Amino acid sequence: MADSNITKRALASALKELMNEMPFAKISVSNICEKCDMNRKSFYYHFKDKYDLANWIFDTEFMAIAKKHSYGTTWDFFEDFCNYFYENKRFYRKLLKVEGQNSFSEHFREIIQPALRKRVEDVMDSREVHPFYINFFTDAVICTIVRWLSERDCMPPNEFISRLKFLVESGAVYVCRNMNTENGAEE
Repeated sequence: MADSNITKRALASALKELMNEMPFAKISVSNICEKCDMNRKSFYYHFKDKYDLANWIFDTEFMAIAKKHSYGTTWDFFEDFCNYFYENKRFYRKLLKVEGQNSFSEHFREIIQPALRKRVEDVMDSREVHPFYINFFTDAVICTIVRWLSERDCMPPNEFISRLKFLVESGAVYVCRNMNTENGAEE
């Protein structure tokens, strides 16, 4: 297993280096393998494709951070991954812009949507929240994170999370108060 992790980390390092040189879309598995002097067979033994590798990087690096904490709130969790993104912004500002099937943005969406769902349901007094609202808040958070990381001098993560928390929770409260009065909000 140790050899497996060494190989995976070498491939991850190669992908990160290549992303400093070219866009993700132009990076091939062959480029990654060449960068770390490995063959394609080794790559495909560990990963399905370059998207799987990108997702693995987040899962292993961020999970190493997350395992060290016991999160009191959803926002504590969000603050940790925003700190992680901020520290690795050069990589993630590019990776979060990649869209499509198996992309990191889809993977990230699958990770944060349950946490957002729980928080929005808590704010809305545990009512069953229509999936439209959860999708809206999830899309808004992801889009806001991408925009934040893309800014030349992006604000510190704690300030960003504070503002994001205010907007998401205020929005959820507004939706809750007006659910019965908005056309088509209740089905």
